[in-house]
Amino acid sequence: MRSNLLRPASGERERFIRFVLTGGVAAAANIGSSILFRIVMPYQAAITLAYIIGMTTAFILARLLVFDARTSPAHGQYMRFAAVNAIAFVQVWLVSVGLAFIIFPWLNVTWHAETLAHVIGVMSPIASSYFGHKHFSFRPESKSKRE
Repeated sequence: MRSNLLRPASGERERFIRFVLTGGVAAAANIGSSILFRIVMPYQAAITLAYIIGMTTAFILARLLVFDARTSPAHGQYMRFAAVNAIAFVQVWLVSVGLAFIIFPWLNVTWHAETLAHVIGVMSPIASSYFGHKHFSFRPESKSKRE
C-alpha cells in the first residue's frame, strides 16, 4: 500500500502545493545542471540543455505525486508535457536571457547575475504550466481512445 505522500494528490489545493514542491525539485535539477553545463558551454546552450533535465524530472515527479496519471500511457503524457514545456521554455529563456544580458547590466546587478536570472526565469511559468499540465498533459484519456 502506498503512503498518502506517495499517491497522487486528491484535492485542488493539495495538487497545486505538490506541483509547486515537485517543481522546486525539478527547478533545482535544472539550475544545478545549468551551473555545471556553463563550465563547458555558453550560457544560452547551458540553460537549454538544463531545461530538458528539469522538464524530465518534473514529468516523473508530477506523474507520480501530483496528477492521477494512470488513465493514460506515459509516452503520450510525456509528449503533451513536452509541448506545454516548449511554450514555457520560450518564457524561461526570454526572462533568463533578458535579465542576464539586458536588465541586470542596466541595473548594475553583478552578484551571480546569470544564476539569479535563470532562477527567476525558471519560476516565471508556474501558474500557466500548472494549468497546462492539469488540463492537457495529464488529462484523462477519452473512453473511445481506450477501447
